[in-house]
Amino acid sequence: MSIPSNIEIARTAKMKRITAVAETLGISEEAVIPYGHTKAKLDLEKLDLKARPDGKLILVTAITPTPAGEGKTTTTIGLNDALNRIGKRSLATLREPSLGPCFGIKGGAAGGGHAQVVPMEDINLHFTGDFHAITSANNLLAALIDNHINWGNALGLDTRRITWRRCLDMNDRALRSIVSSLGGPANGYPREDGFDITVASEVMAILCLASDLKDLERRLAQIVIGKNREGRFVTAGDLNAAGAMAVLLKDAMLPNLVQSLENNPVLIHGGPFANIAHGCNSLIATRTALKLADYVVTEAGFGADLGAEKFFNIKCRKAGLKPDVAVLVATVRALKFHGGMERADLSKVNIEALSKGAANLQRHIGNLRKFGVPVVVAINHFAGDSDGEIAKLIEIAESFGCVAHVCKGWAEGGKGAVSLAEAVVAECDKAAADFKPLYPDHLPLIEKVRVVAREIYGAADIAADVSVRQAFSDLELAGFGRLPVCMAKTQYSFSTDAKLRGAPEGHVVKLREVRLSAGAEFVVVIAGDIMTMPGLPRVPAANGIGLNKDGQIEGLF
Repeated sequence: MSIPSNIEIARTAKMKRITAVAETLGISEEAVIPYGHTKAKLDLEKLDLKARPDGKLILVTAITPTPAGEGKTTTTIGLNDALNRIGKRSLATLREPSLGPCFGIKGGAAGGGHAQVVPMEDINLHFTGDFHAITSANNLLAALIDNHINWGNALGLDTRRITWRRCLDMNDRALRSIVSSLGGPANGYPREDGFDITVASEVMAILCLASDLKDLERRLAQIVIGKNREGRFVTAGDLNAAGAMAVLLKDAMLPNLVQSLENNPVLIHGGPFANIAHGCNSLIATRTALKLADYVVTEAGFGADLGAEKFFNIKCRKAGLKPDVAVLVATVRALKFHGGMERADLSKVNIEALSKGAANLQRHIGNLRKFGVPVVVAINHFAGDSDGEIAKLIEIAESFGCVAHVCKGWAEGGKGAVSLAEAVVAECDKAAADFKPLYPDHLPLIEKVRVVAREIYGAADIAADVSVRQAFSDLELAGFGRLPVCMAKTQYSFSTDAKLRGAPEGHVVKLREVRLSAGAEFVVVIAGDIMTMPGLPRVPAANGIGLNKDGQIEGLF
């Protein structure tokens, strides 16, 4: 008997009307803006939430990703369903999937098995149009820049120093570096340009960090688009672009409500990548969830060295959030991979490789504790895991001072994560976590990077050439020195070498480029060979996606 795919399982779901799902949170019908029958946006002006106390905030993160898969979103949904099963009012908040990975390597990103959010096809594809709005707002600014130059360039923009890039929600390496405006005077002034994937756009980060529409427009106006001929920063506000961009983003600012296979409510909003952006769902969705539920389960992208670090150092710092507990997802398969086994051999029992690879788990546990947050380990169960390996992993986690619980959300939904849910509640019932960011605001930018490299990546130091060091100095002189740093590096290793598994120490983090995100209010530091516009693999997932004879989507995860 073949194992059903995620999309086949999703099609068996008995979904409730989205208004009925909203009712479980005490949301009236007038506050629900339906997009069909099973998804909706929430009209925050119709919700009276200010007087309500905040619920407990639970972050789900993971060990360093491997080709074997970790199942962070699956665990997040399973945990949320389990909390509701044991009588807690719980609400999950997730990021929206990008079309890049959907058609690239991993397929969809709405959970898996019996721990999914639905309608799965809609969520993974166009959903409610938020990414299209972000792409349009980003590219409107790009068009206004070139139009301004064409009609006389009153701001004196130096076309060699324009830093604003166009974006597209697709993996397309051919667009990383281009020359625009070719074809003669009617098409403007030729210049070097390029595209980022939409999830790496500063507009995406701004939408996810803005507290309301007023704050959104303020941040959009702060976007630095380049420099003029005197070397002064020029902003989107100087171009009078912020108002029109905000208009395009008005509806996209509203969080999206969907449901799990067990009909529990889930908010999905925003979608920055954690390897090239800050990797968390929107602040609006998180704050709304904290008022609607007693427990809020959220996740940050990729491993804890990326998503969790940025969740703590950027999102929580800026928003004043105080997480109560971190759930660290690990798998037997992934830790054996970190212990030196090849992917083709991971089905074989190997306690020695598991024990060796557990150094990766230990590093992540230690890193999370540096933020003053307690850690619970979730062992995402795969069908091929042996009892002996599971027992050994529980023993290893306990030796690191953590309780570990097997999570069978993929196979059993919320039922398979009840013990994890009970452990999380027990941690939340203890004294409040002593949360603190890793570095203070006043630390110089390059020193903030050094702290992350040493304390989180286990590096001996960082390396930066004269131009990178000068970029840090220039930003500090311009008044941006108190911003947090957003590291962009490979997700597959603590180092900048994607092939270096486990928990490497003593390596040097090479800094390649510094980008100011003045509207998002952080500084992006690009390390190693990471790209802000990914490319498709040799055999992209798109090759296996299509419509069957009944017009249904096939091959989407």
